[in-house]
Amino acid sequence: MREGDSEREVGQFPDATPEEALAYYERKYADLAGQVSLLEQRARAGAPANDVAKAVAHLKDAVTGANAVGDLASLLRRLDALSSTVGELTEKQSAETRAAVEAAVTERAALVAEAEALAAQDPSKVQWKQVTAQLDDIFARWQRHQQEGPRIPKGEANELWKRFRAARSTIEAHRKAFFAELDSQHREARTRKQELVQRAEDLVGRGADAVPAYRSLLDDWKRAGRAGKKVDDQLWARFKAAGDAIYSAKAEVDARDNAEYDENLKAKLALLDEAEPILKEKDRGRARDALTAIQRRWDEIGRVPRDKVRTVEDRLRRIESHVKQLDDEHWERSNPERKARSEGLASQLQSAIDKLERDLEEAKASGDRKKQAEAQEALDARRIWLDALGS
Repeated sequence: MREGDSEREVGQFPDATPEEALAYYERKYADLAGQVSLLEQRARAGAPANDVAKAVAHLKDAVTGANAVGDLASLLRRLDALSSTVGELTEKQSAETRAAVEAAVTERAALVAEAEALAAQDPSKVQWKQVTAQLDDIFARWQRHQQEGPRIPKGEANELWKRFRAARSTIEAHRKAFFAELDSQHREARTRKQELVQRAEDLVGRGADAVPAYRSLLDDWKRAGRAGKKVDDQLWARFKAAGDAIYSAKAEVDARDNAEYDENLKAKLALLDEAEPILKEKDRGRARDALTAIQRRWDEIGRVPRDKVRTVEDRLRRIESHVKQLDDEHWERSNPERKARSEGLASQLQSAIDKLERDLEEAKASGDRKKQAEAQEALDARRIWLDALGS
C-alpha cells in the first residue's frame, strides 16, 4: 500500500485471486474506519471524556501501521481531531454535572416542600388514607432519586433530609391524634346506635303503625355518626331487620287496601273514558261544566292503588290542561286592550277594502286589466286578514 511517496507491504493472502486479497484488506480498513466513526458518535453523544481519550489512544495504535488497505492517514487525522475535543468535552461534561447536581438539589427540595405542605394541612379536614398514600409516594420518589440521581453535597443532603424527616414526624403525630379522637367518636356513635337498634326492635310489635316512628329513628341513625365499619355493619343489620319486619307488616296492610282500591281504579278508568270527549270540545263553557262534574265524581270514588296513581292522574291532568287552555284563549280574546287593538285594525282594514273596491270598479270601467288584477289581489288579501282578525 502507498503511504506518501513510499510503499508498504500489508500482508499476504495465498490461494486467492488478487481481487479477493484486496477485498480482504479493504475490509480490515473498513473495520477500523467504523470504529473511528463509532467513537466520533460517542463523543458527540456526550460519552465520558476519559473513556473517549482512552479509546483515541487505543485506535491510534491500531491504525498506525495497520495491515489494511485504505486512507489510514485520514483516520489518524480524525483521531487527532477527537483528541483536541477531549478537553472541550471534559469542560462541557463538568458543567453538565454541576447543572445536574443543581437540578437534583432542586428536585429533592421540591419533595421536601410536598411533604411540608401535607404536614401543614388541618388534621381534622384531611383524608388520612390519601395523605398516607401521598407521603409514601413522596418517600418512594426520594429513595429512587437517591439511588438513580447524581450525588448532591453532603451538607445540603443532610439539611433536606432533616426537613423531610420533621415533616413526616408531624404528619404521623397528627395522624395518631386524629385516630385517637376518631376512636372516641366511634365509641359514642356505637352507644347511640345500640340504643336506636333496641328502640327499633321494640317497635316491631306495633306493625304498620310503627312506620312513622321507625322513619324518625332512621333520621337519628343518620345523624349518629360512624361507629367503625365492622360494628356499623353489625348494628345496621339488626336495625334494618327491624325495619324490614315493620315494612313487611305495612306491605300486608297495603295489599289489603289495594284489593279495595282496585274497584276504585276500575271506576276511575271508566270515568276517564267518559271524560275523554272533553279533549275535543271547543266550547269553553260546556268543557268547563263537563270537567267540574267529572272532578266531583272523581273525588267521590276515592283512592286507587299507589302504583296506579300517576297513571290515572296524568290522564286527568291532560283533560284539565285542555280546559285551562280554552279558558286562556277566551281570556285572550276578551282582553280589553287586545280587543281595542283588533277593532282599530279591523277599522283600518275595512277602510282599505272600501277603497280597493272603488279602485277595482274604476279599473273595470276603464278596461285597465293590469290595475284591475292588482286591485283584486290587494282586495283579496285584506279580506283574508279581516276574516282572520274576526276569528
